[in-house]
Amino acid sequence: MTNDSFSRLRRLRSNSTLRDMLAETRLSASEFIYPMFVVNGTGVRTPIEPMPGIDQMSVDVAVEEAQKAYEAGVKSVLLFGIPDEKDAAGSKSRSPDEAVQQAVAAIKKASPDTYVITDVCLCEYTDHGHCGIVNESGVDNDATVPLLAETAVSHARAGADMVAPSAMMDGQVAAIRAGLNENGFTDTPIMGYSAKYASAFYGPFRIAAGSTPQFGDRKGYQMAPTQSREAMREIEADIDDGADLIMVKPALAYLDVIKEASIRFDAPIVAYNVSGEYSMLAAAGSAGWLERERATMEVLTAIKRAGADLIITYSAIEAARLLA
Repeated sequence: MTNDSFSRLRRLRSNSTLRDMLAETRLSASEFIYPMFVVNGTGVRTPIEPMPGIDQMSVDVAVEEAQKAYEAGVKSVLLFGIPDEKDAAGSKSRSPDEAVQQAVAAIKKASPDTYVITDVCLCEYTDHGHCGIVNESGVDNDATVPLLAETAVSHARAGADMVAPSAMMDGQVAAIRAGLNENGFTDTPIMGYSAKYASAFYGPFRIAAGSTPQFGDRKGYQMAPTQSREAMREIEADIDDGADLIMVKPALAYLDVIKEASIRFDAPIVAYNVSGEYSMLAAAGSAGWLERERATMEVLTAIKRAGADLIITYSAIEAARLLA
C-alpha cells in the first residue's frame, strides 16, 4: 500500500465550504485604509487618468467619499493635499486653510467614527517637487524636519486621528513626536513611512498629486530597491523615535521586507499597495488580460499573508464590497 492512500492534500480542497473554513489568511475591510487626494474649491471631482476610479476631490466631495467608504466597511482614510499655489518651502502644507486641514475637520464632523490619517510631506506643496527644503547640496534634511513637525501639528489641530510622515528625512518621527507632545497631542499616533523605497511604482501617484521632481530624483533620501537589512535599520530607528506603526512601501515588490519586519518587530505593520500596483491591474483588467477583481483580491491576500496588519490600498472600497 502506497503512502498516497493515506495522504491526499486535495481532500482539504475538494469542497468550497471546507476551503473557506481552513483559510490560513483572511482579509477584512476593517484592515483597509483608503487614500484620497483632496483639493481646494467645491464640487470638484477630477478623474486621475492613470488611476481609473480614483479622483482628485474637493472637501465636500471628499466627505461624501469617506462616508461611502465607511458604509462599505472601510473605516479609515489617508489624505493627501494638492494646493493651488506652491513655493520652494512648501508653505501651504502648514496652512489651516488648505484642503487637507479643511477635509480633516469636515470628515470628522460628518462622520465622526471615520479614522482620518494625514500624509505629512512637502512634495505636493513645493514648486520643485522634492520632499523638503532644497539647497546647493540637495535636500536639506535638518532644515526640512521642523517644517514636517509644523505640518503634523497643523493636521492634529484640524482633528486628524493619526499623522504619517513620508518624507524619509532622518529624525522626522522624533521631531513630529516632540511637536505633537509640546502642543498637547500626546495621544496622536504616528505611522512612519519607515521603509519607503525609491520606486518606479509611484508614477501614477505623482501625476495625481502633481509631485514629480522638477530636477534630479529622490534616490538620495528614499531607499534603494537593493536594500533589505537597511530597511530593518530604518524601521528600528522609527520605532525608537516614537513611531506607533511602521510602513513598508511599495508592497508587492517588497513582500520579503514586510515578512521580515513582521518577524522582527512587535509594532503593527502597514503595507502600502501603491498607485503603480493599482494601475497595472486596472490596465490589464481593462484590456481583458486578467480578471481584475480576482487579481485584486489575490494581491491583497498576498500582502496580508506576508505579514501586514493594515493595508493602504486604492482598491479599498472595491475589495470591501467583494468581501461583503
